[in-house]
Amino acid sequence: MDAKELIARRVAREIGPGMLVNLGIGLPSLVANYVPASLAVFFQAENGVIGLGARPPEGMEDPHLTDAGGGFVSAVPGAASIDSAMSFGLIRGGHLDMTVLGGLQVDEQGQLANWKVPGMMVPGMGGAMDLVIGAARVIVAMQHSARGEAKLVRECTLPLTARRRVNLVVTDLAVIEPTDAGLVLREHAPGVSVAEIVAATDARLIIGDDIQEMIVA
Repeated sequence: MDAKELIARRVAREIGPGMLVNLGIGLPSLVANYVPASLAVFFQAENGVIGLGARPPEGMEDPHLTDAGGGFVSAVPGAASIDSAMSFGLIRGGHLDMTVLGGLQVDEQGQLANWKVPGMMVPGMGGAMDLVIGAARVIVAMQHSARGEAKLVRECTLPLTARRRVNLVVTDLAVIEPTDAGLVLREHAPGVSVAEIVAATDARLIIGDDIQEMIVA
């Protein structure tokens, strides 16, 4: 499987029955493809949908049914369309069990930068800041490096999304948990050594004796 599928499959294992979960645009939106329908999970998008399903088959797309990034999605039985006030009320009111967001950088304090690269035009911050502050659990789903540069860094050089520490970072190389002590390496991807993870990471990692292999089945 490719890097994005591996990350999405691993993140899907963090989602429990009956959760209300927000999926960010891009890579995080793939997570819905790997969550069993039997879990009865409801995915929420900032643009006002609760009950997102996986991307529909080609030719079956509904232009009125998209995620927050404009990608086509399906709707599960019981799905609802709501306005922005209700959507952000859920987020800011602490009603989301989890959000899965992409990342540009995560630092040693577990702080996320994912909304802006200075000097580049962006359409807006979206709901990222509200989601990082409001969701009960925040998981960052991102590739470990970009253009040869580490994305897990000692200190973010890009604007922070929020000062809250995220709960988990899942990359194509590892699963890392930010803690009071620092970034703890919990799992390595299949076929990836701890030495390879350390070499691809700018941030200092806490290496324990109980590192597991990532399960992505």
